[in-house]
Amino acid sequence: MKFLILTLISNGPDPVTGRTPSPHERFRRVVDHAVLAEELGFDGYAVGERHERPFFSSAPPVVLSHLAARTERIRLFTGVTTLSLLDPVRAFEDYATLDHLADGRLELIIGKGNGSAQAELFHVTTEDQWDRNRESYELFRRLWREQRVTWSGQFRPSLTDAEVWPRPLQQPIRVWHGSATSRDSVELAARYGDPLFSANVTNPVEPYAELVRYYRERWVHHGHDPADALVGAGTAGFFVARNSQDALAAFRPLYEARLRMFSRLGMPVVFPTLEDFVERSSALIGSPAQVIDKVQRYHAELGHEVTHLHADGDGLTPAEHRESLELFQSEVAPTLRAAIPSRPLATSVPLQGPPSTPSSAAERAQLTEARQPA
Repeated sequence: MKFLILTLISNGPDPVTGRTPSPHERFRRVVDHAVLAEELGFDGYAVGERHERPFFSSAPPVVLSHLAARTERIRLFTGVTTLSLLDPVRAFEDYATLDHLADGRLELIIGKGNGSAQAELFHVTTEDQWDRNRESYELFRRLWREQRVTWSGQFRPSLTDAEVWPRPLQQPIRVWHGSATSRDSVELAARYGDPLFSANVTNPVEPYAELVRYYRERWVHHGHDPADALVGAGTAGFFVARNSQDALAAFRPLYEARLRMFSRLGMPVVFPTLEDFVERSSALIGSPAQVIDKVQRYHAELGHEVTHLHADGDGLTPAEHRESLELFQSEVAPTLRAAIPSRPLATSVPLQGPPSTPSSAAERAQLTEARQPA
């Protein structure tokens, strides 16, 4: 199994101290956490996209470009790229450029997005958001694969023999489809033979498992090999400690702050207590043994190979945050990696320079001999 850390760059009062970081402080913490994730051996770091309070994740290509410069090995993800809101040509230009800056470490998770600000800022409504998402992806996909594109649609100007630069480093880049509760994104992923990333956050596992089963059914319907279907899944919260009592004590202020936010916004509460949240949601909160058991139970339902950890460190000191991640990597991840095989993520593409010239007569003779037919 592979493990990503996801941030939506939310910014609000600290659940313990009550202090709200400045935007500059919050962005610096994202950078520090990405560097730490690479240091500890996580497989990927994902930055979401939201366009309203309390999130600072409105420009993920900018954030990820900086992370590409500060890291060398860790894969960089979007989580998600809201294609229903974006011009797919402009999104292609941003991410093709980022793919080069990241040396081919980029993977995209796309989705329609959510939030009340969409209609206000982008004039995208609940009536047309899925059509926009589908149309944008169909063009976006062609741009990654074709040198010149002729295209027409409903929501953006048409293209005639259009050439879009730069071409990406990866040919093509892998695109996952983020799915929450709708079958639309699941159908789109299955139709094109793309991997699915289940949000797996708001509810117990059952509705997400139902959508994953539907994805696998539609995958076969569209003529794809069942063995090629690839699924990732999110988590609703994260904190690992040596024992469950310490984990619950550390996470309780965070969950109580979440309940207060739900109440303030009039949002439904699915898990009324922290204990219920830990038991019935996808949250990975507890001892290493408890977290291993939770992931394996969810894997039995979803068959996922990639898990993202919602590990922003809110309400924790830097030392507590690091200790939790270190414990996960030392005592949880090795067991799950061994038990649940997973396919590779995007890897760095070596820089290609001009071929070297043999510098001596002996080297030239060896090269000539190697080129002779056997």
